[in-house]
Amino acid sequence: MPRHLPRRLLSFALAGAFSATAQAQAISPASNEETQEQPVTKPQPKPKPADARAGVQSVTISAGRASELEQRRQSTAAKMIFGREELDRNGDASIGEILKRLPGVTVGGRPGRGGDIRMRGMGSGYTQILINGERAPRGFSMDSLTPDQVERIEIMRGPVAEYSTQAIAGTINIVLREEYKQKNADLKISESFERGRNSHNISLTYPGDAGALSYALSGSVFQNQQGDEVGTATVELNPAGQPSLIQNQFDQTRRRSTGVHLVPRFSYRWENGDTLMLQPFFMNTRSDSNSDSQLTQTLSSVAAPYASAFASAHAETSFARGFGNWQHKFADNARLNVKFGGGVGRMESNSLRYQYDASGKQVDLISDVDNTRDSSINTGGKYSKPLGEGHTLAAGWEIEAGNRTQTRVSLANGAPQFAESGDNLDAGTRRLALFAQDEFDISAQWSAYAGLRWEGIRTTSSTTTGAVDNRSSIWSPLLHAVWRIPGGGKDQVRVSLTHSYRAPALNDLIALPAISSLNSPTRPDRSGNPALKPELSRGIDLAYEHYLSRAGIMSANLFVRSIDDLMRRRAVLMDTVTGPRWVSSPQNVGHAVTRGIELEAKFQLQEFFPDGPTIDVRSNYSHFWSSVDHVPGPNNRLDQQPEQTANLGIDYRAAGWPLILGGNLNWTPAYVTQSSDTQISSSGLKRQLDLYGLWKFSPAVQLRLSANNLQAGDYLSGNAVTTGGIEHVDDSSAKTYTTWTLRLEMKL
Repeated sequence: MPRHLPRRLLSFALAGAFSATAQAQAISPASNEETQEQPVTKPQPKPKPADARAGVQSVTISAGRASELEQRRQSTAAKMIFGREELDRNGDASIGEILKRLPGVTVGGRPGRGGDIRMRGMGSGYTQILINGERAPRGFSMDSLTPDQVERIEIMRGPVAEYSTQAIAGTINIVLREEYKQKNADLKISESFERGRNSHNISLTYPGDAGALSYALSGSVFQNQQGDEVGTATVELNPAGQPSLIQNQFDQTRRRSTGVHLVPRFSYRWENGDTLMLQPFFMNTRSDSNSDSQLTQTLSSVAAPYASAFASAHAETSFARGFGNWQHKFADNARLNVKFGGGVGRMESNSLRYQYDASGKQVDLISDVDNTRDSSINTGGKYSKPLGEGHTLAAGWEIEAGNRTQTRVSLANGAPQFAESGDNLDAGTRRLALFAQDEFDISAQWSAYAGLRWEGIRTTSSTTTGAVDNRSSIWSPLLHAVWRIPGGGKDQVRVSLTHSYRAPALNDLIALPAISSLNSPTRPDRSGNPALKPELSRGIDLAYEHYLSRAGIMSANLFVRSIDDLMRRRAVLMDTVTGPRWVSSPQNVGHAVTRGIELEAKFQLQEFFPDGPTIDVRSNYSHFWSSVDHVPGPNNRLDQQPEQTANLGIDYRAAGWPLILGGNLNWTPAYVTQSSDTQISSSGLKRQLDLYGLWKFSPAVQLRLSANNLQAGDYLSGNAVTTGGIEHVDDSSAKTYTTWTLRLEMKL
């Protein structure tokens, strides 16, 4: 098939898109880190007696920039820490908006609407997302977590034995609000505006103590309103290269969401030094939406399935999860750290879609009801013992059990859309892990970390059509080392050799089908594959870091990952209970290699110009290469991996004024991916400009005004499939919008 989308197809698509948009607009209405050790942070050499506890890494992050950089410098395995300064800077509404600015991190989807979080450009599943050092529950969206509920973000480019090695691209650990040492309560009230729709958010953190008990009560409530417009132009060419289908679809969606988050934290310290930390996490979100669709065909051999459609939907998600951590220190400075937790989740959704022909007569009524219940329980522990100065040995375990029950009823005009519609899906996962790690100073210049982790996963399920039992186990040897260059001040070189993996997601193994309302090769139904094997990766990282005198850093990081048993979805035409339909399912397809370079510069301008203005600069640039062996080139890249991405941020403190001005430019150029020998996908340019201003009325009161996605350009994407001599092309254009936010921040 052609390596690029033919220009004539684009002309058909663009012409059709303009026509569809005009017609539709005329028709449609408008970590518990106080007690959890840092396994990758090197103990300080020669601790003084008064600072002996620093050797066991019981730390409280103050979120100061120098403190974060010092922890990064002392870490043996590459780890970056971003505290309250980064979280508060732009007044973002979600964690995803913050993550997109951090080195090596990209967010899928169009600007302002979030998406899957990726490191090193690698798609969903390659990046491990943790909350307080534990895997995020199934169904949890990072965009639903507000920055006010987070204490800091930790980014680890290489896996470590203490955490799961399901981290081919890296690990992002979201640490929820920790204990406050000051007595002030924090109150933040914000109002956001997007295209005439307003959203509200109120958050409160109240710290305190009562004897040996300390606590921090945090919570937030919010209401969001959003609207979306997406136009899709479809062109199909017959084997002779002539168009047999020209079709345009225009969708408008209006959505209102409300939610509440509660993140209290309790810590108790006994006289013998033992500590117990408990941190429950409660979240409830509700969403109501309605949408209008217009479908026009200017050329087709068959009648359109509908001319217009109206849909309404309601969804509610609730999570209740508890984190616990007990820590005991022995007389020989050894330490036992035991963590435990569990949670329940409920996801309910229902929708109705009415489809009409050109005369306004109803031709279809499609209903979909989904009820999902998740539950999990986990425990783990780590025993660590100092073996002399600058040497710590640790070993531990993790046990996790989860269960999902799902019932989905999907009907078209009263008839089931798939064979198992209305049946129960019961699925369970069991995970057991054992690990050991040794961190030591070889000399004044050399530090090393060696770890070994075994992890076994079993996934089982049962439906009326049969049972599934999928098992896998992985050994992961890990090695990290740091060389502090003699006479170079704080310059250092890092090297890592790692073994990691990507386990199949539950929905990729065993899932009730997801039905596409406009089934085609580019918009197929989706189903699972119980025979999937995990992807295995061997990796190497090499980094150079230069720390500046004014709390800054310049670094370059090179990485390579060799991946076996790559998983990739493929769409095929299948016979179903409702007739032939295109169905996409995942398969293990072979070997792939990805490599890249990540550059970072973070500094104060006065570092180089002492008499210059008070300006902080934050910048990073990443370039990625990848190839999949079984897919012919060019552009046979890993799915959804861009070629490059960059960020530039500037903060200016006005002399003599209580004013800070700043902004950030996020850039990801357009790219094309040869997904398989029959499919090409394309993603358009993403360029997002965010600006903010902060006025400090007093040390206790400040007002922040921010504008996210100030340019608000249309986001373009495309998909082309060639099969049986027929080429099917979809090109989509989605509008994006500027969001203005005014936030009042007070210490009470």
